[in-house]
Amino acid sequence: MDFCLIGQKIKELRKQIGLSQGELAKGICTQAQISKIEKGDVYPYASTLYLISQRLGVDVNYFFDIGMTPRLDYVQEVESLLKAARKNMNYTEIEQIVKAEENNPLFKQNKRNYQLLLWHKGIYQYMVYKNAQQAIQTLESAIALTQPSDKIHSEREIEILLSVGSIYFEEEAYDKAIETYSTCNDYLSLLPYLSDHTVKTHTYYNMARTLTRLKRYEKSNLRCEEAIKWSISKGSLFLLGELHYHMGYNFELLGDFSPAKENMVKARLIFELQKDQRFIAFIDKKTEKWTSENKLLTDETIPS
Repeated sequence: MDFCLIGQKIKELRKQIGLSQGELAKGICTQAQISKIEKGDVYPYASTLYLISQRLGVDVNYFFDIGMTPRLDYVQEVESLLKAARKNMNYTEIEQIVKAEENNPLFKQNKRNYQLLLWHKGIYQYMVYKNAQQAIQTLESAIALTQPSDKIHSEREIEILLSVGSIYFEEEAYDKAIETYSTCNDYLSLLPYLSDHTVKTHTYYNMARTLTRLKRYEKSNLRCEEAIKWSISKGSLFLLGELHYHMGYNFELLGDFSPAKENMVKARLIFELQKDQRFIAFIDKKTEKWTSENKLLTDETIPS
C-alpha cells in the first residue's frame, strides 16, 4: 500500500472541510500522529484509518482504492491487531478496536468478518467487565453466525469455543470447562487439516490446567505429553515451556520431586530461549528448595 498517497489525501480532505490536525485527531489519536500519517512517515492502524475516514466523511475503502490494496487487507489488518492484543492480554485495546469497527460495513455486512468482532467482544466483556453470562452469550452468538451444523466446527469456531471454556475456568466451573475443552478436542479430530497447529496445543494445555484443578494430576500430565509431542512434531515452541512447567507442577503436587525438577529445568531452558523472564526466578527458587531438601534428607540418612 502507498501510505504517502493516503497521507496526502487525508491532508487534502482535512483542509477542504476546514479541520486542523488537532481537530481531526480529537478522540482518535494525537495531533503528532496525524502529522506523521499525512507525511507518510507512519501508517495508521486499520481502526484509526476507519475513524479518520468517518470524521472526513468518506468511506474507508476510498483510501484503500487510492493505495491500490484490496479491501480484504483492511479486515486482515484488523484481525492482526486483535490477535496481537489478545496475545499481549491488552483487553482494553481489544475493546477499542471492536467498538471502532462495529458499524463498519466491511464487518457488519459480512458474517465471517462480524464473527471476528463478536468473538473479541465476548473476550473483553469478560476480561474488562467480568460479565461471564453476557460474554458467553456473545461468544455463542459468534459461533452461531457461521456454524452450519453442530457436527463440525471450523478452526475459528473451535477457538471461540476455547474462549468459552476459559471463562468457565476463570469462574472455577471446572466441570463445564473440561466438558467444553473436550468438545473442542472432538471437533479438532474431525478436521482433515489445521492451518494453525497451535489451536490443538492450546486445547491440550487448557485441558491439562483444568484437570489439575480437578486434582486429576496423572491425566493432566498425559494431556501435557500429548501437547508436547504435537508441538515438537510441528517444530514449534508454542506453549512448550508452559507445558513442561505444568508437568513439573503436577509432579510437585504428587510429591514426586525428581521428575518435577526435570520438567522445571526443561521449562526454564525454553523460557530462556524465548527471552521470557516471567517464570525463571520462580523456577530457580523451587528447584533450589528441592535440591536443598533432598541434600538434607540424604545427610540425615548417612550413618555417623
